[in-house]
Amino acid sequence: MDLFKIFNKSNNKSKSVAKDRLKLVLIHDRTNVSPKFLEMVKGDIINVISDYMEVDEEGLDIQFTRTRRESDNTPIPALVANIPILKMKDKGIE
Repeated sequence: MDLFKIFNKSNNKSKSVAKDRLKLVLIHDRTNVSPKFLEMVKGDIINVISDYMEVDEEGLDIQFTRTRRESDNTPIPALVANIPILKMKDKGIE
């Protein structure tokens, strides 16, 4: 048994959790939405698209950011989602 691998895995997991939490804090600061709200949006998106496809929830990246409207260059909030698709589901859509 390689003890270094065991400890390294837990370290990577902690690192990943800390990274996700930091992302949530930064998003909150930029958009004035709570981390709880962002998690609710993430959960809702997963629920809706899971009827049509299997997604990699670990690789899911959802961010609120700011962009500019093309017509008058006004800054507006935007939702950006990177959703890795594992496979499409056959729903028998005609």
